[in-house]
Amino acid sequence: MDNFLNTVAELLEEDSVNPQDEFNSFDAWDSLATLSIIALADEEYGVTISTQEINEAETIEGLFKLIKTKQGQLK
Repeated sequence: MDNFLNTVAELLEEDSVNPQDEFNSFDAWDSLATLSIIALADEEYGVTISTQEINEAETIEGLFKLIKTKQGQLK
């Protein structure tokens, strides 16, 4: 998960992020950041996620679990 946290921090223009952080708490959270998260999930993890799923995940940890579930690594 450390690599995921570092990548998300870069996308959100932050030095670091925590798993419990909510997306809407970041100044850089906007539609471009959402698209970047969608691209990250596709390119790095091979899964397709929607804006709605990201919003429902709410936190960085929630997003990580969503991606892992779609990969079949979590049930």
